[in-house]
Amino acid sequence: MPDRLAFLRRPASLSSRVTGLVGIAMMVVFLIFNWISVRSLERHFAEMDEEELGVISSSVIRALGEVRDGSDEQALRRAVRGHHGVYYFVADAAGKTLYAPKDGPDMASFAQRVPPVPLRGKHSMTIWEEDGKSYRGGVVVAGGDADLGEVYTIAVAMDIGGHLDFIKSFQRIQWWTICVVMCIAILVAWFAVRWGHIPIRRANEKIRAITSSKLYLRLDPKSVPIELEETIASFNDMLGRIEDGFEQLANFSADIAHELRTPVTNLMTQTEVVLGQARSADEYREILYSNLEEFGRLNRTINDMLFLAQTENDPGNLNLESVNLKDAIQGLFEYFEALVEERGVKLEVRGQSVPVRGDREMLRRALSNLISNAIRYTPNGRTITVRFMQNDRDVVISVENPGEKIPTEELSRIFNRFYRVDHAAHRKGEGAGLGLAIVKSIVEAHGGSVSVLSDERMTKFIILLPLADG
Repeated sequence: MPDRLAFLRRPASLSSRVTGLVGIAMMVVFLIFNWISVRSLERHFAEMDEEELGVISSSVIRALGEVRDGSDEQALRRAVRGHHGVYYFVADAAGKTLYAPKDGPDMASFAQRVPPVPLRGKHSMTIWEEDGKSYRGGVVVAGGDADLGEVYTIAVAMDIGGHLDFIKSFQRIQWWTICVVMCIAILVAWFAVRWGHIPIRRANEKIRAITSSKLYLRLDPKSVPIELEETIASFNDMLGRIEDGFEQLANFSADIAHELRTPVTNLMTQTEVVLGQARSADEYREILYSNLEEFGRLNRTINDMLFLAQTENDPGNLNLESVNLKDAIQGLFEYFEALVEERGVKLEVRGQSVPVRGDREMLRRALSNLISNAIRYTPNGRTITVRFMQNDRDVVISVENPGEKIPTEELSRIFNRFYRVDHAAHRKGEGAGLGLAIVKSIVEAHGGSVSVLSDERMTKFIILLPLADG
């Protein structure tokens, strides 16, 4: 039952939609055409009948003029000789019947209940049924002076059963024609849609052939109809992003293995050496201290990796509040006071900061990583400057430190995980290369951006953070 409900909720296929739309459109067109053609045919027969009834009325009036007292029935009968299925009735001004048909409809009753119409000019005839037959007719008044008895009432009618039978036969044929044509048109539309979907099915076959080991494959947008060109281009873009993601994941896995292998190898080597022979308590204590340093390095790397995963997978998990970044910088300056004295560098802050809305501890960690990085690469006796600026939408924080230029080809990779500009000089001791990756992750989680500029004089990291609301 749930599978059936899911099937019913599923959107209709493109073939069904196009075929159904074609069928509905053709049905509407044929119904309109059928209505117009039937109405035109009925109007044509009505005009023909009206014209013939007018001719008959004129003939009867002429015959009445030739008859002195209007009582020559044979003359009136001869007036419509050659007309079949025509009935007429004549009465004088006093209501005396001069002529009435022996069969057919009751013309005397018809002449009494139907008002007269003008003999000349367009007018509507009356249609009625009697004894299972259909008739169309009208009543006219003709003659001269009513006081002399020269005014006559003439009722004329004709059997229109043949016309109605023809219209019904025409409608029946037309309905059969509509059904056959619609079936053919719907079938052709269905085949056309299926034929039109051939490029989609071919593209699907190529897509199914792309596996994790063939992410370099791309579909040619020019090999599909123009309607699919944008879709194929979007798919290629997505495939490129997936390929980049796989490459980064592979590199990330290799970097993790490399970063964890070094301290683990050191721990194993030192432990094997210690266990090789008996040692004094001081020697064991020294080895344990050395191992503790390696464990600390492992712990920092693992914590940084977990922090990156949590920030990137759930960037909305932030404890948002109004944060004064200048106060945070002053606190960090105090925290790094001993380190800057040891390195022989100075710290200064310039500009005024306005509050931003963010997670205080995360932003403090991002700024701490930038300052720590600047201290590491600043020559002795030089000054690291933190500047605050502001534009219409963002607070701009820059961390500038004098030092060697970072090669241009490495600037685009400087925020990658485990990436360090000078691998040889800093392979041992001060970090795993996750600090700047953490900075980027924190800033982007706050809706901001981070970039870096470097020349022969200094390196500058620039953070843009949105202003706090209100």
